[in-house]
Amino acid sequence: MDHIDSKFIGIISSRLAKFKRVKSDLYTFRCPICGDSKKSKNKTRGYLYSVKANINFKCHNCGASMSFNNFLKNLDSVVHKQYTMEKFKQGHTGRNFVTEEPKFIFEAPKFTKKIDLPKASKDPRPEGYLVARKLDPQKFYFAEHFKKWVNSHKHTFSSTKYDETRIIIPLFYNQNLVGVQGRTLEIANPKVVKYITVMFDDDAPKIYGLDEVQKDQTVYVTEGPFDSTFIRNAIAMCGADADVSRWGINNPVWIYDNEPRNAEIVARIKRNITNNQRVVIWPSDIEEKDINEMVLSGLDVQSMIESNTYSGLEATLKFTTWKKI
Repeated sequence: MDHIDSKFIGIISSRLAKFKRVKSDLYTFRCPICGDSKKSKNKTRGYLYSVKANINFKCHNCGASMSFNNFLKNLDSVVHKQYTMEKFKQGHTGRNFVTEEPKFIFEAPKFTKKIDLPKASKDPRPEGYLVARKLDPQKFYFAEHFKKWVNSHKHTFSSTKYDETRIIIPLFYNQNLVGVQGRTLEIANPKVVKYITVMFDDDAPKIYGLDEVQKDQTVYVTEGPFDSTFIRNAIAMCGADADVSRWGINNPVWIYDNEPRNAEIVARIKRNITNNQRVVIWPSDIEEKDINEMVLSGLDVQSMIESNTYSGLEATLKFTTWKKI
């Protein structure tokens, strides 16, 4: 394995949940593209492995497959640029990596402003799913063959043999379609990945609703796009965990699912409190796990969020009580 590849695997290892080195040229972790198994938080189906002189990524959950170079671009564009520079300095080349001279003049990528899919409201399957959850089917789209459609925009899946229908959640940035999140309609099948996120522009933010919010006001940050639609001036991180100030948001309120037994959620809330960020700590009498469930149960989510937003010492005290529930 190339020493630069090895170095950068080490750099990103802390960002990959359940990361483990199996042997010198094989690593396993939870896939950051699909989020891996929703049924078991301990399953690791994402792999980095060596083939001759190259490192490749493969997920045995969602089927995503790419070179380490492209995997790094998807994961962190800043780290990827550092990786590219080191590769260039060393003059390394390979089948999956060509060390071109770094371009210092940025040209904005050309992406379509429109999405070439029907609205979810045009098909009874996605429309029924969304309406039953009090979601607006006009805001989302529908792909009969998700993997085939994604590959027509960016080659992501090595095989489309076992394709599937998905609701398409569009990710726009500067009015351009830069990525999508696909939500399965096979609700009863635990083997099917619930959400798959694909970025067409690796440098764009993996954030839903960024073009729609008023950045000079309080911006509420949820985990999932569906939840964000129930709150005023909200965005969703789509599985990412980024510094939103990079995108002009300097007054966020972070909203996580009501799961005090989820170690990842607990760690994220703790980190935001430590960084003096405002967070929502759900009241102890709330049983629902996410905002959509709360809306379906008849709760006034907006008012509850506004009255349970904390920071500093008060957030620490509320958080300590909440995580013991």
